[in-house]
Amino acid sequence: VYRGSVKDFQGFDANQDAEALYNAMKGFGSDKEAILDLITSRSNKQRVEICQAYKSLYGKDLIADLKYELTGKFERLIVSLMRPPAYGDAKEIKDAISGIGTDEKCLIEILASRTNQEIHDLVAAYKDAYERDLEADVVGDTSGHFKKMLVVLLQGAREEDDVVSEDLVEQDAKDLLEAGELKWGTDEAQFIYILGRRSRQHLRLVFDEYLKIAGKPIERSIRAELSGDFEKLMLAVVKCIRSTAEYFAERLYKAMKGLGTRDNTLIRIMVSRSEIDMLDIREVFRTKYEKSLYNMIKEDTSGEYKKALLKLCGGDDDAAGEFFPEAAQVAYRMWELSAVKVELQGTVQPAGDFNDDGDAQVLRKAMKGLGTDEGAIIEVLTKRSNAQRQQILKAYKAHYGRDLMADLKSELSGSLAKLILGLMLTPAQYDAKQLRKAVEGAGTDESVLIEIMATRNNQEIRAINEAYQEAYHKSLEDDLSSDTSGHFKRILVSLALGNRDEGPENLAQAHEDAKKLADVSSNDSSDSLETRFLSILCTRSYPHLCRVFQEFIKMTNHDVEHAIKKRMSGDVRDAFVAIVRSVKNKPAFFADKLYKSMKGAGTDERTLTRIMISRSEIDLFNIRGEFIDLFDKSLHHMIEKDTSGDYRKALLVLCGGED
Repeated sequence: VYRGSVKDFQGFDANQDAEALYNAMKGFGSDKEAILDLITSRSNKQRVEICQAYKSLYGKDLIADLKYELTGKFERLIVSLMRPPAYGDAKEIKDAISGIGTDEKCLIEILASRTNQEIHDLVAAYKDAYERDLEADVVGDTSGHFKKMLVVLLQGAREEDDVVSEDLVEQDAKDLLEAGELKWGTDEAQFIYILGRRSRQHLRLVFDEYLKIAGKPIERSIRAELSGDFEKLMLAVVKCIRSTAEYFAERLYKAMKGLGTRDNTLIRIMVSRSEIDMLDIREVFRTKYEKSLYNMIKEDTSGEYKKALLKLCGGDDDAAGEFFPEAAQVAYRMWELSAVKVELQGTVQPAGDFNDDGDAQVLRKAMKGLGTDEGAIIEVLTKRSNAQRQQILKAYKAHYGRDLMADLKSELSGSLAKLILGLMLTPAQYDAKQLRKAVEGAGTDESVLIEIMATRNNQEIRAINEAYQEAYHKSLEDDLSSDTSGHFKRILVSLALGNRDEGPENLAQAHEDAKKLADVSSNDSSDSLETRFLSILCTRSYPHLCRVFQEFIKMTNHDVEHAIKKRMSGDVRDAFVAIVRSVKNKPAFFADKLYKSMKGAGTDERTLTRIMISRSEIDLFNIRGEFIDLFDKSLHHMIEKDTSGDYRKALLVLCGGED
């Protein structure tokens, strides 16, 4: 099935088009609208024929005339469209390695994403256009393992056999693990050989096997074991093996997000993928970033340049409101990966040489007399487990007859006080306090209710209920019921029971559950859409729900999260989405929350503090890994940049390291 956005123009006449372009550039000024309308609605093959016809009719070079008549980004885009794909890639690489410095990102994008045939065509086009050897030029302009991997990719010799050996898959996964995580230093040659030569189908299975045996995705190991441009190249290869459309969707998003636009990247991808997989890229973009590629281009560019890009994009998926096969395949792959058991790790471990009485003395000294030694308090309390902190509380009381919590409250202030005092509560007490704050007073903080209730397991929920009753002499269920309403209240009350199934998946039941979620035709008010989702999302076990979501994709070609967003609204939608994301990948859910708490102007310190405390002994190490995978920056770096003073020091200790 053709997945490009630009197709052959029906009724094409090269001479007629050449004449139209000549007239558009004749005389004073040029008709840019006519030029972009014609060129963006012809396939590359047809544009090449127009160039030939133009030279035959007028004895002139069409590309030279276009360069003369047009300017800026619009000129670069239109001229790029006139070159055959291989010559376009050759020009991009020549520009990337010419002059002072090298555009490594361009080299990585092109060589990591092209097929064997496209690489062979590129090498031939480079030789024809510049009378130079591409490999020799790349070797002369790069170095180290980065150079070696580029040379391997330039051979265009990736295996293309779809028949996969299970034994070889297991062996390659084991070899990659032993070359990196299990080795002192890194055997880069092993990474180069396997990732540079094996077939795409084979490598997808290797990545799945690697996740099973290493407990982490291959991308995370590459980040830990490799560095610099070599690391970026290997990550790009892995991303393209998994999904070329997803790789380019991410590249396009990064080219336009934030201040300024990386126009060279935007032009290169929009031109090079317009007749290959632009429809797939659009679909993944819409799913991953919750806005259409069309709208992001519209907001980020202007003039004829914008009009031409939008023509190449080929349509607005926000307006269509659809969800498509490529995006569904990406979502399905993510569900399958989430079903693999990954060991959860906190960043705070019990101190090995723990002495509760000694710690109590250090804390008392830090708060005695004039001034407070915040550094000593941070050093002790952020490096002890919660159980050890509870022992320190008792030792402090026994030794000094004083309440450590009261002394800390008196001596500390602001964000640091909230963080340290939160660390001194048990996890259940802390969650109970956060829930109480969310429902008391004027207004309700629904986001806190959703975050806690949607992500805690049965045991944690039951402990929260007990802590809430003990602290506030009211049941959590009663407070949730009195402060919320409708379907949202029913969701929270159901979750507050702590009665979720804990058994394995049941395939037959999962199929029926998926069918129930997919049914939009029911007119029975007692079986509303929200009721059906509640009865499944709030009661089924996590392994079972993973299977339900996979069955849902198979059945509808839609991701269940997309279906929720399309069919529901408000707090009900947000609660169900949080449950789905928690089932799919809880560390990624919290990584997203942490990122949003710090991005842009200002910091949501309440959310930042709450997550850093509550996940520090459960899965904060995993959250760190997801954070850097999702946002290309470390949690440590973002905390360091976005906070200050003793609050920052304490958060960075809890974070546990720079990735």
